[in-house]
Amino acid sequence: MSEPKFIYVTYIATTPEKLWQALTDGAFTRQFWFGTSVESDWSRGSRVIFRSGGEVHDTGEVLDCVPYRRLSYSWQVEFHEVFRREKPSRVTFELEPTGGPEVKLTVTHDEFEPGSKVHAAVSNGWPMILSSLKSLLETGRPSASTSAEQAHDARERAIALAESNAG
Repeated sequence: MSEPKFIYVTYIATTPEKLWQALTDGAFTRQFWFGTSVESDWSRGSRVIFRSGGEVHDTGEVLDCVPYRRLSYSWQVEFHEVFRREKPSRVTFELEPTGGPEVKLTVTHDEFEPGSKVHAAVSNGWPMILSSLKSLLETGRPSASTSAEQAHDARERAIALAESNAG
């Protein structure tokens, strides 16, 4: 049996530079990622921290960073014990200019444990976050479903899903 993996591909009417900023600048991520800021200096081996309302929700380590092309980091969910028990997974963003007015973004989240609760949670969360990112870059407005006000509800849904699948 193959390991669980999440892959999402979208085309965004933006530049690689603007998309890179959206993925690596905490002030930008707060706008489309449930009010969460990402913090890192993006050097290989550096820590990555996802913080919302002063609380750390996820952490990781930069595995690869090629500005405007590729970003990869480990991912450890910290906000609830049901997720903290799992080993870190890996997130990779690949940005490909199309030669036109869009950038192809491929997000691969892998290296999950078999039966991973984190895999189930991110499979629900990533489409919302990435759709909001696309909306923000193309229209200037993120999706209301990924606002800071929705963060608590989103975490509670992820916990409920994980706990209902326990056992």
